[in-house]
Amino acid sequence: MTALFGDDLMSRPRRELAPGAVHVPGWLTIEQQAWISARFREWAAGPVPPRAASVRGHEMSVKTVCLGWHWQPYKYSREATDVNGRRVLPFPDWMVRVGRLAVAEAYGGDATEYTPDTALVNYYDDAARMGMHQDKDEVSLEPVVSLSIGESCVFRFGNSEGRGRPYQDVVLESGDLFVFGGPSRLAFHGVTKILPGTAPEGCGVEDGRINITLRVTGLNDAARQLSTGEDTGA
Repeated sequence: MTALFGDDLMSRPRRELAPGAVHVPGWLTIEQQAWISARFREWAAGPVPPRAASVRGHEMSVKTVCLGWHWQPYKYSREATDVNGRRVLPFPDWMVRVGRLAVAEAYGGDATEYTPDTALVNYYDDAARMGMHQDKDEVSLEPVVSLSIGESCVFRFGNSEGRGRPYQDVVLESGDLFVFGGPSRLAFHGVTKILPGTAPEGCGVEDGRINITLRVTGLNDAARQLSTGEDTGA
């Protein structure tokens, strides 16, 4: 009985950090993590390599490869004009399905209308960080879906008014799902620390962390993002 229902099974409960911000530990199986990790290596070898974007003249410590739409401060485009000018890989259909499953998992009900069209795929090495920021370069304010694979991180989730308190720190482990939308869609958030040596065996990432954020841009090929907000992923 103790082995089956030990305290370790309850140490990371699902919880809502704020209205619309839901953390679901262990949502991806180890096999799913390994499969997605292999896809990341394919994307990284694609037409637009991962790059560290420059924000206000400072190079980020995180490297990003994009699908569907290419993000650069502070806009989206189909071509990576800040890297090599090539068109980014298309957004895969399976990611739409994953996004819908994730939103349904977080909020319940029917999520068939949720149709993400871009992914920012971030790679963190052990020294990488992500400052507090809002994801507001999208026209749409549909939820953001975040998936973690590899080493754990300390994720800081704040408020919509500024970078300071109140905020909460939560450890995101390999396989975790985090969704934020509704009242929390424009909450400031960031990554304060990577926890080396925490990647589970078989996840496909030995060192560092992969974070995939799925978004709905609200854009089409006849329109380009004109906002001047900040958006660096999670």
